[in-house]
Amino acid sequence: MTGLTTLYGTGLRFGGPASMVYGWLVVGAMTMVVGLSMAEICSAFPTSGGLYFWSARLCHTHWAAPFAAWLTGWFNIVGQWAVTTSVDFSLAQLIQVIILLSTGGKNGGGYEASKYVVIAFHGGILLLHGIINSLPISLLSFLGQLAAIWNVVGVFVLMILIPSVATERASMKFVFTSFNTDNEEGINSRLYIFLLGLLMSQYTLTGYDASAHMVKHGDWLYNLHTSTQLVDSLPVQEETKDAERNGPKGIISAIGISIIVGWGYILGISFAVTDIPFLLSDDNDAGGYAIAEIFYLAFKRRYGNGVGGIICLGIVAVAVFFCGMSSVTNNSRMTYAFSRDGAMPLSSLWHKVNKQEVPIYAVWLSVFISFCMALTSLGSTVAFEAMVSIATIGLYIAYALPIFFRVTLARKTFVPGPYNLGRYGIIVGWIAVLWVVTISILFSLPVSYPITIETLNYTPVAVGCLLLLVVSYWIFSARHWFKGPITNI
Repeated sequence: MTGLTTLYGTGLRFGGPASMVYGWLVVGAMTMVVGLSMAEICSAFPTSGGLYFWSARLCHTHWAAPFAAWLTGWFNIVGQWAVTTSVDFSLAQLIQVIILLSTGGKNGGGYEASKYVVIAFHGGILLLHGIINSLPISLLSFLGQLAAIWNVVGVFVLMILIPSVATERASMKFVFTSFNTDNEEGINSRLYIFLLGLLMSQYTLTGYDASAHMVKHGDWLYNLHTSTQLVDSLPVQEETKDAERNGPKGIISAIGISIIVGWGYILGISFAVTDIPFLLSDDNDAGGYAIAEIFYLAFKRRYGNGVGGIICLGIVAVAVFFCGMSSVTNNSRMTYAFSRDGAMPLSSLWHKVNKQEVPIYAVWLSVFISFCMALTSLGSTVAFEAMVSIATIGLYIAYALPIFFRVTLARKTFVPGPYNLGRYGIIVGWIAVLWVVTISILFSLPVSYPITIETLNYTPVAVGCLLLLVVSYWIFSARHWFKGPITNI
């Protein structure tokens, strides 16, 4: 629910309903290919280190294995921090829109929060997530189960309720064939617009590697949430019984459920869309926040006020809050595992746990870094968007690296687990790697013309700087002391 709701306006701008309906299926199919390859590796190496452990095991030379783990681990952890940043900042923006509509809307003198108020909301949300993730594991596990129920029920309620309430509905032809080229960004190529529209779907379908992480520290069994940003939390035990089979099942089921439910959600909301330019206009009551305007108008036109729409936005806000909570959980788990292996500065601090067996310092490190990343929004929206784009590119690079090592260096030596793709493993792996290369290029393309200092897409700059820092740190320091992940199978 999180990714689709917060980026629905992007989908409308770049292609509209047809782009979202068919683009979701394209991205879903390719994401499943990536997930199948990851599941095969997970079955062979069901360990707490997850992605970076896989990279180390798939690189056999004594010098390549630590570097592969180092590169994969850092892209993974920075990508996870960026996910938390983007999710919680999206919630802060959504709260701002809810307040705007609740106080009369933009055209009725409603309160429009400044960027400083929004960043304050963001900080408050992160603080709450830090506090929640500092609680005993049993309580966090209960909240994870509640989050799963809320998200699944919420998606079905909204996808049925909104088009049912709307007095003006789009036709089947509009939803399945209408392609919006009026994006006001100077882009006219239909193919280019469609490709940019894929970004909404790919951003949503992330986080399903959570099943690969089964962290154990003494008697500490840390509950995790297998997640994408649609079905945000599907609770699983950290140390899974029969992990060689259940780990891969978690990855594949998270993707599969999200593809099916997500497509239904897109269809349901799109049937309430009739005037795309108005929904994207900064002059509407929601200030250009398209999906908020859809919800608000649906109830206002039928009942004379938009209170029902605001309540629906509240349902979304709670779902996004749970998603951010789970994201901090995943951050702290990855930080714990990576620092346990000595890969981070002050590693001895970050992998400590308190009396409740919670990695308390890792939790608050994740909160602090996510807040710092969001501060870029005060200086430049473009810079912030480049920062959070690492949420997708960083994670998918981390997904692709072990797959790449599987189909190259370990092609002849890979010993599959109970779940495997058989003779198709190499072909599926290469398709997965090529897809990640493709989306990395897509996320780096200009999204507005003419290109100026304000409209330039700084994503490749952000990712390039991250790569430069990680590699430089390795060359000048880490190669002398980082020996790779601790074996824990």
